[in-house]
Amino acid sequence: MSKSVQRYDYDVIQIGYGPVSKASALFLDRAGWRVGIFERFREVYPLPRAVCIDHEIFRVLHAAGLGDIVDRVTSPAPVYRWFNAEWKQLLAIDWTMGSTSGGTEVNFVHQPSFEWAMDEEIKARPGLDLHLHHEAVAIEQDDDKVIVTVRDTETGETRQVTARYVIGIDGANSFVRQSLGITQQDLGFEADWLVIDFTLNNGLTARDLGIPECGQFCNPVRPTTIVPGGIENGRVCRRWEFMRLPHETKEEMVVEAKVYKLLEDWIKPDQGELVRHTLYSFRSLVADKWRDGRILLAGDAAHVMPPFMGQGMCSGMRDVWNLTWKLDRVMRGAASDTLLDSYQPERAPHVTDVIKTSIFLGSIICMPDEKQAADRDAMFLSGNAPEPAPFPMLTDGFLERDARGAVVAPAGQLSPHGTVRHQGRTERFDRFVETGFTLILSNGLVATDLGAGAWTILEKQGVQVVTIADRRKASDTEIGDTQGQFQRFMEAHGIKAMLVRPDFYLFGGATDTQRLETMISAFGAQAAAMNLTSVNRKEISA
Repeated sequence: MSKSVQRYDYDVIQIGYGPVSKASALFLDRAGWRVGIFERFREVYPLPRAVCIDHEIFRVLHAAGLGDIVDRVTSPAPVYRWFNAEWKQLLAIDWTMGSTSGGTEVNFVHQPSFEWAMDEEIKARPGLDLHLHHEAVAIEQDDDKVIVTVRDTETGETRQVTARYVIGIDGANSFVRQSLGITQQDLGFEADWLVIDFTLNNGLTARDLGIPECGQFCNPVRPTTIVPGGIENGRVCRRWEFMRLPHETKEEMVVEAKVYKLLEDWIKPDQGELVRHTLYSFRSLVADKWRDGRILLAGDAAHVMPPFMGQGMCSGMRDVWNLTWKLDRVMRGAASDTLLDSYQPERAPHVTDVIKTSIFLGSIICMPDEKQAADRDAMFLSGNAPEPAPFPMLTDGFLERDARGAVVAPAGQLSPHGTVRHQGRTERFDRFVETGFTLILSNGLVATDLGAGAWTILEKQGVQVVTIADRRKASDTEIGDTQGQFQRFMEAHGIKAMLVRPDFYLFGGATDTQRLETMISAFGAQAAAMNLTSVNRKEISA
């Protein structure tokens, strides 16, 4: 439970109430903190925006106790195919393949259903106070608190509320970011797209319509996106996105007659219901500063990107998953606030790389010039096109380093996850092992071989120690690697042990006991520099 209620109105105030803010509030509530959420609109936004949840965020939401919600509102993604004007395939991104986190790479989601379910959870939790139709109009801070002035948008009344920390999760036009005078780096992408969401009649599918399940139609005459929009009350939702061409005005793009004209090659009006149509300006921006004392930015307030990787909401979720475990430690007195200094160095380069790949993909489709499109087609069809960059890992922050300060591989990699078997039960790994620092051993490395110094560090930090074994050979005290996920990962990286952080990224890995002790020593030194210690000294058994 929070120990600061008497000194502050809240432990954390969140400005904004989109999906990233909802997730952040639920993460903090799970840790026992009191959170005040202030949103200027009077209702949860009822229309779809994001449509993708990737394997990492799927795991995060399950680990945070939201598995029932995410399972209800998602469905596995198909192969993501890119076609030219003649419907020749230029590129295929296989989202159906098995992922590091177990399950498919990507799941499609109906965002309103997802948000409504999280909204119900938030309203049912006494530690979370939701204040709709309240906008932040001023923010100031001193050494031990943040003071936020909020205005009731219906009555005009203002009042002040206090918290130990504030997270600005208030969107691309963030008041929090602007009030702090934080500038943004523009990575150079800008294009206007009309986004249309359409609910199909019962039983109607993409195959019935003769359209790709998930794809990009890279036709210079009209670049078009065709993707699932999730499931709402059992009905299939579809999304079309049409690029605004140079000769078209923004105003004409949102006229309903224009919307149906653009849709006429794809779907008939009587085949479903038009849910919404909105013109978006896709940008590529990253805030230059993510932390100002006790005020932090996350989600679209910190970065915006083109949608071609489906990573906008996922990246915001990564922000708050990274940030909230650190805030939890700091507010418990189990770390100094220098731990928060690792937030931007870890997240900003990662999301910048995601944005750059989104821009690369956007450059393939956002090509209304027929000559340029023909050259593009020839390059892809000949097999000479560049491949999209691999998905990024962490490259800075709280990671193992050598004597020169360079990050030591495989530090920064996302750890594996999958279904495992232990003591007669087959479950997700995260159902057996609580979220926290976890040392995973395999292939003959045994914890009892570690020296006293290593054990002192592990115990001080409350590190859980578990042993993964082949599912056919696992003893009662070991966890059986049912799907071989952990074994494959360790073999690929040439390690037999890995120290996993609370956000599932690796602090480091090791090949033998001596190397493992070196890695644990490095972990202890960095932890000591931030006064990091266990949040719960009781031993947790796998």
